[in-house]
Amino acid sequence: MSNALVETQGLGVSFGGVHAVNSVDFRLEEGELRCLIGPNGAGKSSFFRLLCGQYKPTRGSVKIKGQSIEGMQSYQIARLGLGIKTQVPSVFDGLSVEENIWLSARRALPARQARSTVNEVMDLVRLAPVAATAVGTLSHGQRQWVELGIVMAARPELILLDEPAAGMSDEEVVRTAELIRAANQKCALIVVEHDMEFIRMIAKTVTVFNRGTVLIEDTVDKVLNDERVKDVYLGKDLEMRQ
Repeated sequence: MSNALVETQGLGVSFGGVHAVNSVDFRLEEGELRCLIGPNGAGKSSFFRLLCGQYKPTRGSVKIKGQSIEGMQSYQIARLGLGIKTQVPSVFDGLSVEENIWLSARRALPARQARSTVNEVMDLVRLAPVAATAVGTLSHGQRQWVELGIVMAARPELILLDEPAAGMSDEEVVRTAELIRAANQKCALIVVEHDMEFIRMIAKTVTVFNRGTVLIEDTVDKVLNDERVKDVYLGKDLEMRQ
């Protein structure tokens, strides 16, 4: 078996006695696209934050490219090839689309290589027509795509996306799915999402969280047709059935 890009063993974090994540074993291969789903409070966002160092685990371990991230700061984890896109875009509103992406590329690459990367990323996120436009004047969807471009410009090996389709129109959701699939040609992705239709557009393998643990992990069709998954989204108590 190849070395995993991301691997957790017995990973957990507790807050005041509440196990937000409880003994999770997880593995992501290079180039894989994985969706994390689950009802509110299932633990998927806490798991996301454990992977990028925003939360420190109470127990268990996280390895990225075989290296433990224990004791690392978020910027050190990023240097392992991790890019993060949160729900609220982290962009420079007063700068143009191209300038935002250039700054990201230039931090990671020499000037000539950064320029070619900017051009490549602008094509990928399809924002060349608004390259000179201030980001602060763009629509919500366009701002989200700019941030995806910013993350891509640093050439990460793994991108973590937290609800990338939130607040978007139907048309923007479809385009975002296309951009994520295109990004997956360049790197691995872990996507935390609620929108089931969006999940169907992008997912290959889905990991379902419930009460801080992994309920099921399988192909998207098997997961979305699983009765246990339907029950947790309807708020039914699985313990009553077990």
